[in-house]
This record gives sequence, C-alpha cells and structure tokens, in this order.
Amino acid sequence: MYFAHVGGRWATGLRDVTTDLGALDGTGWWAVVVTYEGKVTCARFDEVRPAPLPEPTGPWPATLEWTTSLDQRGYEDGVRRIRDEIEHGEVYQANLCRILTARLPAGSDPLVLAGRLARDNPAPYAATVMVPGLSIVSASPELYLSREGNVVESKPIKGTGLTADDLLDKDHAENVMIVDLVRNDLGRVAEVGSVTVPALCEVEEHPGLVHLVSTVRATLAAGQGWPELFAATFPAGSISGAPKSSALRIINELEPEPRGPYCGAVGWVDADRREAALAVGIRTFWIEHDLIRFGTGAGITWGSDPRREWQETELKASRLVALASGMPDAARMENR
Repeated sequence: MYFAHVGGRWATGLRDVTTDLGALDGTGWWAVVVTYEGKVTCARFDEVRPAPLPEPTGPWPATLEWTTSLDQRGYEDGVRRIRDEIEHGEVYQANLCRILTARLPAGSDPLVLAGRLARDNPAPYAATVMVPGLSIVSASPELYLSREGNVVESKPIKGTGLTADDLLDKDHAENVMIVDLVRNDLGRVAEVGSVTVPALCEVEEHPGLVHLVSTVRATLAAGQGWPELFAATFPAGSISGAPKSSALRIINELEPEPRGPYCGAVGWVDADRREAALAVGIRTFWIEHDLIRFGTGAGITWGSDPRREWQETELKASRLVALASGMPDAARMENR
C-alpha cells in the first residue's frame, strides 16, 4: 500500500505521481520528495485526514550493520580541503556530508522505524512516505519552506551542540551567513521589500542536542509559484553553503556518493488551500531496494576544527542510527 504520514495527516488513495513541480500550483493534497540532486516526486492522495501514525504490520531487523561513504580520516581531509578553498577566497562556508548505508531484509516495514522515531526522537517535521520506488522515514527538525497563501518562510539551522554552552562564535557566524544567503534566495521571487528576519540565532532544543535556528519570511511576487520557488532556493542554503554556486561545486568534488533525499526536501503541499510545509531532508532515512541509507554532515568554515566537525556528524547520526539498528535503549541513554 502506498501512503504518506506528514504534518499529522494520514494520506491514502494514491491518485497520481508526477515530476512536475507546477502541479503543486494546481489542485489536491500532495506528498513531496525532492532529492538533493533535484529528482522530483510529487504524489497526490485522495483521502487525507488528521490521524496518528498507524501501527506497523510487518517486521524490522533486530540489528543493522552500517558502512560510511567517508571514514573519519577522509572526512577530516575534506574539512581541510574546504578550509583551503576558504583561504583562497572560493567559498565562505560549505556543508560536508557522508552517507551511511546498511542492508535491509526484504519485507521490512518502515512503519516500525517511523514509530520508534516518533516515540524516542519526535521532530516538528516528521514524515513517512511510501510511493512507487521509494520509502522515506524522516525526523527532520528543519523547515525548508512553509507557505500560507503568498507568505513563505524558511527556518535555516546552523550551529549544533549537546547543550547551548557548546555553541561557539563560529556557529553564530555560520548561521548569520546562511540567513543572508536565504534572504537573497527568497528575494529573487519575493515582492520588493517584503523579505524580513523575524528571528535570528534562537536556541532550539531537540532530542539529544540543540540547534541555532533563524526565521526568514517573504511575500511572493505576482506570478511566482512552486517551480520558481524551487529554482530560486533549492537546495537549501543550510546544507549547501555560501556562495551557493561555489559550495555546490566543492561538495560535488569531495562527496563520493549522491545525497539522494538527504538534504533535499520532504513534506506536503495542499494546493487547494495554498498551504505547505516542506522540511530539509535531514535526520532522514530512505529505502531503495534492499538498502537503507542515512546522511549526516556539518557546516565547515575557516574556524572549523576537523576532529570537532567529524564529532558533530557522529552526534547528529548516533541517536537515530541507534533507533534504526534496534538499540532504542542506547538512544534514550544519550538524553540523560
């Protein structure tokens, strides 16, 4: 059965699937997944109602064994390479990520994983989507784009620590750089003078860690719809870097595997009500064939320490990977 559980809504009765973002300016309720590389999946469902996540009907493996696309040495070398690029004026900040992969037995039910995350790692933009060829289980804490009529918001996250005391001046500087990037991105499709920053570098608590979060708001100019919004803002600034074009080039050179839905967009669009909430696809598992993948990364600036950045990727991954791997008690212990 194909379904989506996003934004507290249970959606069934898959009507159609399209790669056309313009459909989101039409009619119906859509679950949306866009990979970091730009592959679009928009799935329209006929039956949508507020409901809790349903109980699973299938199994989940007792353990999972993970490999990583970049080991510690490779990741720290990548941090040093980005610092070299910063020294030469090519970029101010770039996000360096690695992909964890494990084999998944046939018949594994993603709703088991979704239930674990809902219980032990609740997230404001949690999503579970099963559509032809792809299954997503996300516990994203980060808003890529929300929409109410012509008003859009983005809430970039930059800065991560176990507690607020762990946040550094580097984290605040990084957040401000990305806010400026998001302001510029939204400004391409916004009414002149409508881009504002209602909140800057607020500390948000999440299971096992804290983040610095800012809010950028804008009013869309006439004639600007979802294709134009994505063209102006995707991928999100918080998971690319600044300047974005240079950061994307460096990321492509340093990361050995595609990110897929990780660092893309996952969420819902109600085209009839002109409302939406799309998360940045972080803290996100995706399943294709017999593989489950999970991405983790960190923003690199001139002030970055390679070992500390590696440890940040471990911090972001450890709790959720433990839950996926059948170690919920280990994940709970991290929060004590």
